[in-house]
Amino acid sequence: MADETIYQYLQREGVSRRQFLKICGALAVTLGISEASPLLAAGLTRPTSPTRLVAEALASKPRVPVMWLNFQDCTGCTEALTRSLSPTLTDLVLNKITIDYHETLSAASGVQADENKRMMMETYAGQYLLVVEGSVPTGANGNYCTIGGRTAVDLLQEAAAGAAAVIATGNCAAFGGIPMAQPNPTGAVPAYQLITDKPVAHIPGCPAIPEAFTGTLVNFLVFGKLPELDDLNRPITFYGTTVHDRCLRRPFYEAGKFANSFDDEGARKGWCLYKLGCKGPTTYNACAGIKWGGGLSFPIQSGHPCLGCSEPNFWDNGGFYQGQSAPIGRPTLTAAGVALAAGAVIGVANAGVNRLQKRHADTDEETTESLSG
Repeated sequence: MADETIYQYLQREGVSRRQFLKICGALAVTLGISEASPLLAAGLTRPTSPTRLVAEALASKPRVPVMWLNFQDCTGCTEALTRSLSPTLTDLVLNKITIDYHETLSAASGVQADENKRMMMETYAGQYLLVVEGSVPTGANGNYCTIGGRTAVDLLQEAAAGAAAVIATGNCAAFGGIPMAQPNPTGAVPAYQLITDKPVAHIPGCPAIPEAFTGTLVNFLVFGKLPELDDLNRPITFYGTTVHDRCLRRPFYEAGKFANSFDDEGARKGWCLYKLGCKGPTTYNACAGIKWGGGLSFPIQSGHPCLGCSEPNFWDNGGFYQGQSAPIGRPTLTAAGVALAAGAVIGVANAGVNRLQKRHADTDEETTESLSG
């Protein structure tokens, strides 16, 4: 139903009021909404809790369908999303709210899938969210990537024309990635070079961190717009600080203790990997905070230097494993940047949800009861 709210849709999918409240609490923490957040006062006539703010938004806003297109990519961003260990968010995104068309995950194929996409674009014209994974080849008149006899350029421009906003997930879609690396035989370009009349958010990474994508998507679902972006159109919540800022090896950097090879004493003791070419100091991403596999680890923690895969032209400008000896200045952590990054850490989110639910149990129960009336 095109006009039903997100909450009504969730009810139809069998989500109880209590489950809905839990989802809202998880979303509030993931979005970094605290009791001091200005979002709590925006457009509201009375004080409320972060959970209630999200609940009221989901109860009043229509469901936003998502169309997901794959072009020149390895499908790594989709694979990462399906393997995310944040079940509330992943289930919400994949099964409950949004993705109506996905060439990899859809059960339908061929004519049936194409017809579903056409109907979606017509029914939700100007409302749906377009997700792009992979770069777009423009060489040979776009014929390096064709689907159903149509080029990626044609399919992207058709889908973007009716979209409310676009999310380019992964470095390939955001900045061109490996397909655009020199000599770029296919003429690959990032999505934003072909979409100039729609708001575009970049979720770079190789692959993108699942929670960075779901958090950006949920921000659009709850507030009807993309989150605050940096000068490269990346959400500041997830890309506001460098990997170095929050790296667990940073104390060794400050102490001047560096690994000089992958098998020396420093490497075995977990010292800083800067001299082995680590790009953490110049790479903006939430890897060191959110990590991967439900907060289990990330490349530097596992002994591999950061390759800077959330930055433009990381493959050509990489200089992978080239030693660096010149010291770098200490990045200044702004209070806002730290707060936003911390709010996105899924390992902290579960505890935060519990605290929010206990503190606002009475108010939020009243909210869910009123929503069901």
